[in-house]
Amino acid sequence: MKVIETRLPGCVVIEPVVFGDERGFFYESYNAEKFKAAGLELNFVQANVSRSARGVLRGLHYQWPRPQGKLVSVLEGEVYDVAVDIRHGSPTFGQWAAVLLSAENKRHFWVPEGFAHGFAVVSEFATFAYQCTNLYDAKADAGVRWNDPALGIDWPVASPQLSGKDEKAPLLADVAPERLPRYDGA
Repeated sequence: MKVIETRLPGCVVIEPVVFGDERGFFYESYNAEKFKAAGLELNFVQANVSRSARGVLRGLHYQWPRPQGKLVSVLEGEVYDVAVDIRHGSPTFGQWAAVLLSAENKRHFWVPEGFAHGFAVVSEFATFAYQCTNLYDAKADAGVRWNDPALGIDWPVASPQLSGKDEKAPLLADVAPERLPRYDGA
């Protein structure tokens, strides 16, 4: 596998080695030993799959307390995937990184704890898979507005379909510091 750094320390793109022939293909989407050798010692406790239509935008979501790291990939279609550093005190606070994930490129995106995450579907449909380092906790569920001008995310959809929760998410500047993860210097 190949690990590609993004502009946000800790957020990386992972390109698996794909073995294919006329019958199809095979790749390891996760191998604890190989990930550990690449500096990613991860322990997943929950796996999720969602399917969305073109123009759907989900995010920007995070949990605090009980943060989740997420290893995300696309099984069908294509999404524009975004991570935002929301760790209070981080030198990259409020900065974002994005990657195009698709069934065709088979890339994975590691979004560590302390980052908000979201994606926009740019194909007809997308089936999105993610493995999480912590269980979902409705009481810790939180979000930041997808189009926060201070973040300046260059989304590929102008008028996305949003959930009610995502429409009402606060601007990052309006989130109280105690409702954000803390930067630990790593």
